[in-house]
Amino acid sequence: MEEKELLLETCVLAGKIMVENGAEMYRVEDTMNRIADNYYQEEGISFVTQTIVLMGLESTKSIQMKRISERTTNLGKVSKVNDLSWQFSSKQIDLQELSKALKVVLKEEPPKKTVVKIICAAILSAALMILLGGQWNNFFATFLVGAGGYSVYMISTTYLKLKYVDEFLASFVIGVLAFLMIQLKIGTSIDNMIIGSIMPLVPGVAITNTVRDLQEGHMLSGISRGVEALIIAMMIGAGIAVAFNAMS
Repeated sequence: MEEKELLLETCVLAGKIMVENGAEMYRVEDTMNRIADNYYQEEGISFVTQTIVLMGLESTKSIQMKRISERTTNLGKVSKVNDLSWQFSSKQIDLQELSKALKVVLKEEPPKKTVVKIICAAILSAALMILLGGQWNNFFATFLVGAGGYSVYMISTTYLKLKYVDEFLASFVIGVLAFLMIQLKIGTSIDNMIIGSIMPLVPGVAITNTVRDLQEGHMLSGISRGVEALIIAMMIGAGIAVAFNAMS
């Protein structure tokens, strides 16, 4: 493989990893262009959206493209790509080593410790309930509601794999469980329990990236991220509303 073809492939691979794992579009383009610039000052021409990564060089007519079919939030992988690009720019590794290292990062599977994730989500739900003005007598109830809701979310994302339906089902279960906690007199405030329990489902990273992309002038990706975050928020609200109607 010619060196410039390898450079293009490496740049696009870095961009693909970053987009798939929740990086901002301007950061993706900056990383790709910096990799090209540090390879004998090649001037890169990049175009990135949520579904496609394109990269070309001024010195050649060749273009590399990769399609993004799945996206998640794994800032650990984004950090690894940033670290590798910095090592490349400081001449600690060469282009071949960078390409091999990125392929390793791409194939890395996130830890599948479902129980740990559910426990963490439950603790987060209960802690945020307190931070948002809730009372300590709702802590244990919110812990249980958050654990139940996130368990349904994990099951849905694993087996159903229907985007946006996952959040709807999880929020519906959260609403039902919150009602049950009131009926069983384990909790006292249904509002506080629901507010705390839906926090692990809220697309906070997507909303933050929307604002940052819009500030950097990436209107297409910023608006598309914003619409996606809005749909998720609407599905969460719809799940709670359906639960209220079903239990009232």
